[in-house]
Amino acid sequence: MARITASVYTSHVPAIGAAMDLGKTQEDYWKPLFAGYDFSKQWMKDNKPDVVFLVYNDHATAFSLDLIPTFAIGTAAEYQPADEGWGPRPVPKVVGHPELASHIAQSVIQQDFDLTIVNKMDVDHGLTVPLSLMCGEQDPKEGAWPCPVIPFAVNVVQYPIPSGQRCFNLGQAIRKAVESYDDDLNVHIWGTGGMSHQLQGARAGLINADWDNKFLDRLIAEPAELAKVPHIDYVREAGSEGIELVMWLIARGAMADVAGGKPPKVAHRFFHVPASNTAVGHLILENN
Repeated sequence: MARITASVYTSHVPAIGAAMDLGKTQEDYWKPLFAGYDFSKQWMKDNKPDVVFLVYNDHATAFSLDLIPTFAIGTAAEYQPADEGWGPRPVPKVVGHPELASHIAQSVIQQDFDLTIVNKMDVDHGLTVPLSLMCGEQDPKEGAWPCPVIPFAVNVVQYPIPSGQRCFNLGQAIRKAVESYDDDLNVHIWGTGGMSHQLQGARAGLINADWDNKFLDRLIAEPAELAKVPHIDYVREAGSEGIELVMWLIARGAMADVAGGKPPKVAHRFFHVPASNTAVGHLILENN
């Protein structure tokens, strides 16, 4: 059967992608951030998955205020990088895994989670920046991402948005779906977005490093309790855009210990501020 062997958590700040695309990764401002992913790029090579199930949020590119699905799973064969107003990022197209994606959709919907099935969409920095951080720079003409990716978009932009508990429970349903797939596949699940940041209003530029690091502690050690944190706590402590962290709970809910297995191994942990007025958090957990 297919199995989830690891979960990856990372911020997906658009300026990180721009720094890579414009050759600025070794500038003084950016160098400490990218150094935090050196381990991760090697880890990705040493632990190459067959498929990545990537949880992210769309930033008004594939979806607009005309249509906002709470949970949307990509079932297409491929996805083009989106034009977010300054042209598409110079990265390869994303190859999908329609068979596993369709199976997960079938299984998760039968577990009473309503998903939107998306057969065609472009993917923005929410998905491509994590791939760049974990896989390194890729030439769109010659290179390719190391494995197929299943995009899973979550609405954390327009209220009402799903609760942390709902996301955590959904992760458990995704794990069951993956494990019921007949092919022997090594699957990683990634939760992206956050950490603390606010892009507008009187608190624009807010970063709460203490809260962020406590979130990482709890994500590792007590995810079921962390899932109970209400929306207002995220907004109060981590800023209006800090609510993106509920997406990390989808990935955490899919880990084996939540279903009675052994606690995961912490392969890597990294935290850095700032990156374009955002706190950057990163964690790799391996199933034992």
